[in-house]
Amino acid sequence: MSARSLNKVQIIGNLTRDPELRYTPTGAAVCTIGLATNRSWVMESGEKKEETEFHRVVAWNKLAELCSQLLSKGRKIYVEGRLKTNQWQGQDGTQRYTTEVVIEDMIILDSRRRQMIRLMRTKNQRKNPSTPLGVSQMSMRMSILMTFRFKKETVFTQLTQ
Repeated sequence: MSARSLNKVQIIGNLTRDPELRYTPTGAAVCTIGLATNRSWVMESGEKKEETEFHRVVAWNKLAELCSQLLSKGRKIYVEGRLKTNQWQGQDGTQRYTTEVVIEDMIILDSRRRQMIRLMRTKNQRKNPSTPLGVSQMSMRMSILMTFRFKKETVFTQLTQ
């Protein structure tokens, strides 16, 4: 009887680049994602430290196609899967290894609206760094705020009736 073991990974992080979708010769979809996680702590001296880890994440089949359609650089996601280490021989003859997270589940944690505001703010900063917000960003913020208030009032009205 073999001993029990567990190979399970759960990560919450931000995409470091847009997903790369490709297909195997047999037609299976494979999506590769770069994911970054941050860890911060305070030293005994009071100095703040921060460390970033980069993870190679791979999705297969339908999940791969969904990831390529829904994800883009900067999005915050939760992934769950297992670790897999691949081994190959480099051109110089040395053994090479890479460890990746093969995911079985993915949840998008940020909203598209928040991502659009971030994207618009970034574009505006490139055009005119001295302007904190452009007109389009202000109207986008007002639209989001109005939508939130409308939904909140609707929910409140439904609860009080």
